[in-house]
Amino acid sequence: MKVVIAGAGAVGTHLSKLLSREHIDCVLIDDDDERLSSLTEYDVMTYQSSPTSIKTLKEAGVQGADLFVGVTPEESINMNACILAHALGAKKTVARIDNYEYLSPELQPFFKNLGIDSLIYPEVLAGIDITNGLKMSWVRQRWDVHNGALILLGIKLREAAEILNQPLKDLCGPDDPYHIVAIKRDGDTIIPSGMDHLHVNDLVYIMTTKEYIPYIRKIVGKEHYTDVKNVIIMGGGKTAVRAALTIPNYMNVKIIEKSSKRCEKLNELLESEEAMVIHGDGRDLGLLEEEGIRHTQAFVALTGNAETNILACLTAKKLGVRKTVALVENLDYVNMAESLDIGTIINKKTIAASHIFQMLLDADVENLRSLMLVDAEVAEFIASPDSKVTKKPVKDLGLPFGVTIGGLVRNGVGMLVNGNSRIEAGDSVMVFCHEAKLQSLEKYFKNTTIW
Repeated sequence: MKVVIAGAGAVGTHLSKLLSREHIDCVLIDDDDERLSSLTEYDVMTYQSSPTSIKTLKEAGVQGADLFVGVTPEESINMNACILAHALGAKKTVARIDNYEYLSPELQPFFKNLGIDSLIYPEVLAGIDITNGLKMSWVRQRWDVHNGALILLGIKLREAAEILNQPLKDLCGPDDPYHIVAIKRDGDTIIPSGMDHLHVNDLVYIMTTKEYIPYIRKIVGKEHYTDVKNVIIMGGGKTAVRAALTIPNYMNVKIIEKSSKRCEKLNELLESEEAMVIHGDGRDLGLLEEEGIRHTQAFVALTGNAETNILACLTAKKLGVRKTVALVENLDYVNMAESLDIGTIINKKTIAASHIFQMLLDADVENLRSLMLVDAEVAEFIASPDSKVTKKPVKDLGLPFGVTIGGLVRNGVGMLVNGNSRIEAGDSVMVFCHEAKLQSLEKYFKNTTIW
């Protein structure tokens, strides 16, 4: 398998590292040698040249590529590079874009005819993640599968949690309505066994179904958390726009932006009922007080500066805001932000890279999500007829170390999985993967008669 990436920016670099970890043949093209030099420690071939150079594309082997990815900062370069790559023989192409109009389903056949198989807009994906986080003020991360048939929740445990200091075998047995798939503790990721205990300040990932969310909220001690009604967003960039457009109507949104020109643009892009645009500096305590920060349940920092976002969230917490969200694009700051108890951390490049990586898996994979705080992926695999996972109970499948099955969706109904569960053909299976290669799981879900 071979992947050619145009653009050594945030998304391209992270994707290259992910592919290198999976031992996938990867070539990265960029005209900036400094950006390419950061990848010397990874097994990635680099070319310093224009991504739209036909000579460079041929030398990079795009004619034999399974996937060509255009993720430079320039939309036009990405699209042109994909068109050229397709004409030269690349099997699939994906382009990063900045124009929301292009995502219209009616335009997909048009772009397909041009040679662009898929379009990705990282700010749209980030906006969805932000909205999901705001809908449940007491969780750090939320991922809905099949419209909520299964739900993965990342929750920080406090002293009020009922599930502390007890063996997991006593907490979540075969008949209990939740499954703990991972624990983040003191910088380490734990794939729990029945004898593990949960501690105060653990970040725990729980798989459950929609009807049991109130029960989960109770046992983790979060019933006193106020639901989000008022939201202040600091920074009026593209991510803020996409978030404001997807936030439910019952939430009141204010966007604070220090550029008067950008404020004018925001007023053009957003209706008054979607968000109130305020010209000012979101770090100004007087302005925050004036705009009702003490009666705000959520503060979302989306400027282009990670340090500013982290500090602003810390300030909001001191002013009484329970739910904070920070856009942290520099991965070096992610662990620091988590240690400072910031709240929900959004990183566009990991979100975008997950969506692109999904296209490389041979098995029928519906969704893929990177959980950067626990250095793991959660993938939704579809079990093919006669695949290995349909042959034996889960406990006898011999899954690789670091892999656990959190649940499945069958005929639209979410179900939790235990060792005696049997997976059937057509089931959507949620697989949590830490320190194991996702490609090593494909053989379990693909159609085969070999066992």
